[in-house]
Amino acid sequence: MELENHTEIPVFLLLGLSEKPEIQSILFGLFLSLYLVTIFGNLLILLAIVSDPHLHTPMYFFLSNLSLSDICFTSTTVPKMLLNIQTQNKVITYAGCITQMYFFTVFGLWDNLLLTAMAYDRFVAICHPLHYPVLMNARLCGQLLLLTWLLSVLGALPESLTALRLSFCAVMEIPHYFCELPAVLKLACSDTFLNSVVLYIVTGVMGFFPLAGILFSYWQIVASILQISTKGGKYKAFSTCGSHLSVVCLFYGTCLGVYLSSTWTHASWTGVFASVFYTVVTPMMNPFIYSMRNRDMKRALKFLLCGLMCS
Repeated sequence: MELENHTEIPVFLLLGLSEKPEIQSILFGLFLSLYLVTIFGNLLILLAIVSDPHLHTPMYFFLSNLSLSDICFTSTTVPKMLLNIQTQNKVITYAGCITQMYFFTVFGLWDNLLLTAMAYDRFVAICHPLHYPVLMNARLCGQLLLLTWLLSVLGALPESLTALRLSFCAVMEIPHYFCELPAVLKLACSDTFLNSVVLYIVTGVMGFFPLAGILFSYWQIVASILQISTKGGKYKAFSTCGSHLSVVCLFYGTCLGVYLSSTWTHASWTGVFASVFYTVVTPMMNPFIYSMRNRDMKRALKFLLCGLMCS
């Protein structure tokens, strides 16, 4: 007797943040506003860096790519969510689900590795200021950017490829607003042991080593700053890495919050709402942090906005 109805091409249903019809318009307006602020803010940062020759330095080179990564990262999930709310259609195809999982992982890893590269840049600038122009040359910056991109693309492959071997039932409901791999694995009708092992390995390697690199860089930075005798020198040193440290804390803080919420509480909806901060709020806050805490960025944004208004 057949216990489960399997199909070769399953259909997934994204249940979203709420199934209550009366709040769908509120969710649509809220997430559309957050998405537009994210796109506009990061695009302004990107244009300001490109248009201002004073910002053509390694730090702002990586920052411009971080803004690009945040735009792509948010765009892998929010537009589909808005489309589902607007059309009242929760369906996402099997190919669409796998594709969304892959690119979500790619840009999430790219964000993580770019923050690591930026931490190394600040480490060299503060701990080895005399050698900074030689060490952080254009060639090395390009190589680091290429390395972060390759590691992100290749690091996301194992999870997506192993997901292709799974079999699913006819119609599967995902209690989320996007195809998150752990949520999809819970719906599989076949054995997911290999997928879980790959997920833990990739998460451990791609999470532990970048975070260790960031912590080591800032441990060295703090040690160097404490050796500076003048208060003005200490303030200047802290100000050069304050924005980046704030973004690092926000990024890893929200990730840790999502992990702990899903570990300590067994309600899947708690993890869904917590993931909003990681996937939507963090990319939106990055431009505000860099523009408010960075004098050079304020000046560049001012000139850019004046030029756009006057033209």
